[in-house]
Order: sequence, then C-alpha cells, then structure tokens
Amino acid sequence: MTPSRGDTPGLAPRRAALSILERATAGTPFEQALVLGLEGLKDDDRRLAHELAAGVLRHRTELDARLQPLVHRGWASVAPAMRDILRIGAYQLTGLDRVPPHAAVSTTVALAREALGDPAARFANAILRGMGGRAAPPARESDLAAALAARASHPAWLVRRWLERFGEGETTALLEWNNTRPTLVVQPARATLEDLQRRCQEAGFGARRAPYDAGLMVSASRPQDLPGFATGDFQVQDSAQALVTRFAGPPSDGLLYDACAAPGGKTIALGRGARRVLAGEVNRQRARRLAENLRRAGSGREWAVVASVLSPPCRPADLVLLDAPCLGTGTFSRHPDARWRVSQMALTHLALEQAAMLDAAASVVRPGGWLVYATCSLEPEENEEQVTAFLERHPAFRRDPPEGFPQELLSARGDLVLLPQRHGIDGAFAARLRRMPA
Repeated sequence: MTPSRGDTPGLAPRRAALSILERATAGTPFEQALVLGLEGLKDDDRRLAHELAAGVLRHRTELDARLQPLVHRGWASVAPAMRDILRIGAYQLTGLDRVPPHAAVSTTVALAREALGDPAARFANAILRGMGGRAAPPARESDLAAALAARASHPAWLVRRWLERFGEGETTALLEWNNTRPTLVVQPARATLEDLQRRCQEAGFGARRAPYDAGLMVSASRPQDLPGFATGDFQVQDSAQALVTRFAGPPSDGLLYDACAAPGGKTIALGRGARRVLAGEVNRQRARRLAENLRRAGSGREWAVVASVLSPPCRPADLVLLDAPCLGTGTFSRHPDARWRVSQMALTHLALEQAAMLDAAASVVRPGGWLVYATCSLEPEENEEQVTAFLERHPAFRRDPPEGFPQELLSARGDLVLLPQRHGIDGAFAARLRRMPA
C-alpha cells in the first residue's frame, strides 16, 4: 500500500525535488519549476528541495557514472523517473555531508515506493546500498575535455570549445562557477541601493555590494522575505544584466524600446531615467508577467505591449535594446537545467534568429540613435561574430561604447564582455551601436 504523505519524515523535500526535476526535463525553465515544486513547503524543506534538484542537475554526469555500473541490466533499462530518484539519493550520499547515509537511503527508498511502488523501492535500496556510502569520484579520462565535462556535468562539445578559447585554468574555473549555487542579487527600483542595504541589514539579512557596485548580494533565499518587496523597492536581477543596462547609456529625454523585455528587469532599470519605455514581449503569458513586474516596481513610464521583435510596435526610437534569445551559457549557475538543453544545432538556429531580430530592430532606430544588442551567452557566434556580420549588412551603424565605463569589462572593440571566471558574475555580452546621422 502506498504510504500517506505524512508517513516518512524528510520525504516532502525529496518529493518536491523529484517534481522539479520532472518539470525541468519536460522543458519548464528551472526557476518556474522551482516556484511550482516548492509551493507549500516549510523554509527548511524548501532549501533542501532546491539544493537536491539543483545539485542533481549540476552533477548529473558524475552521479550517473557512479550509478550505472550498479545496474546490471544497463542504465537504459531504468525508467526516467527512477533515474531521477536514484540521482537524488546518490547526490545526498556524495554531495551533502549534512545528510547521514542511512537517511539518504531510507528517504530515497520511501520516495521510490511512493512514486513507483514496492519493486522500485527494493531496486533503489539495492543500488544505493551498493554504492557503499561516500563513493569515490570517477577516474580521470585521458581526453581533457571529456574528463572535465564528466567531472563537472557539462556537454563535452561545449567544454571543448571553452578549452580552445579560455585554456584549462579558466575553463576549470568556469565549470566550478557553474556548479556553485548563486547568491541572490537585487537591484534598486523605487529605493536607492544605500537604503536597500541599510534596511536589509536592519532586518537581519546579510547585504553587501555586488562587484562593480552592480546591485546588492543578500543572504535571503526568497526575495519576498526582504523588506520592500511588496512596495517595489527592488527587483531581482544579476549584476551582469544591471551592467548591460548601464552599458546601454540610455538618453534621459527619449523614447526607448526594449524589444525582448520579459521579465522586465532591464525595462525597470531603463525607466528610472527615461521619458518613456515601450516594453515588447511576443509571448502572452510572459507579457502578463512583464506587466505585473512593471506595476510592482516600475516608475509608471514603462508600457508593456504584446509584440514581436520582427514587427516592431513603434518607430522611430532613440534607443532600442535587443536582449536576444540565446543559448544562455553565461547563466548555467542560475539555470543548471539549461546545460542539458544546449546543442550545436540550437546554436546555429539561434544565430540565424538573432540576425533576423537585429535587422528588424535596426529599422526602428532613428538617425543618431542607438541599437544595443545583448545576450547572456559566452559563444562568439551569438556575440562578436553576430555584431560583425550585422555591421557588414548595415554600414550606417558604428560601434559607440559609452564613456567612463570600466575598461576591464570591455573588449578591444568596445563591446561589453562579462565572464564568470574572471568577473565573479554571470556571463553576458553587449554591443552599443549608433546609427549615424544621414
């Protein structure tokens, strides 16, 4: 008989972690899967469920390498749900010192019984006990890219690219960054950074300035717990995205068009100093979320519209910000599920989409105005190469980086290049392009 949901202590966070993993595998973004999976849990259980789900995603290759030799019929014979259950148990045994081995095994067995029945519970018990507690890591492979990819649970083709560009030392540091749980970073909206820091500290939260003064790093796990959330005093946004907005250098008296605006962090930042910001989003569900965020933390000068980048809803604009869809390889720390969805084919497809979006966005920029192209990718095809090709197609545009920006964050050509292993924040890229007056 399947046990009731209250029978086994510690089962609730494991159940939630399994739900998060199942949603992420089905294509739900990790942050959204977290919101759905953690609903109704106590704070301690929320933290554990988050750690289990993210840990499995960050270390999946290593966990599978430990588990596969113990499955005599082969890993392919194990159902997807059972694989995730075993990964949850294996991660507790190998990655969480605070969980005793007997508790890791017993809760995983209970989860298997609840989800799949008694035979699955016996199977989970045999496999996890066969690991012998804290298992040793897999042996190093002779192929450096394959070895690093296996150890850090990343696609080998991507690690190989990074080795060619960054070398072993920086690639190793990047992989380590991607497998570290990120700190919550907030940006000022209706309050100043100084006021936010003071109020967080008074409320008992750790709060320190982010690198380059790009936000506030806080010790809270949920933004709703921080003072000022309900009144829109801040927004959640990584430092890299705040620096992209700062790099854009928007004019204070113009019309700005944020072409891919959801969830609205850059729109809100732009609206703090602009006359009007038109925020476009083609997906209606994401557009509703965008509008909600603008109501909560906006200045009242931002307007959300359902619109495609390929059919701009305005012209001319003084500045167009195109934060284009991309592989997101600069944000694997915050989105550990994304590494399992990237592919070389997706990179090629996205590069074509980005080129079409750039051409459409360029048509909106007035003479003398700016087009800011940005991604959260580390890949040249989506960044430098994309901008070079655009400038060849549109000779009226020139690179025009803002004055006074930290030079260590700029490439030789004046583009913004943020790398996690060098700058201690998410990865991002931006090029500021000016349309020369006729």
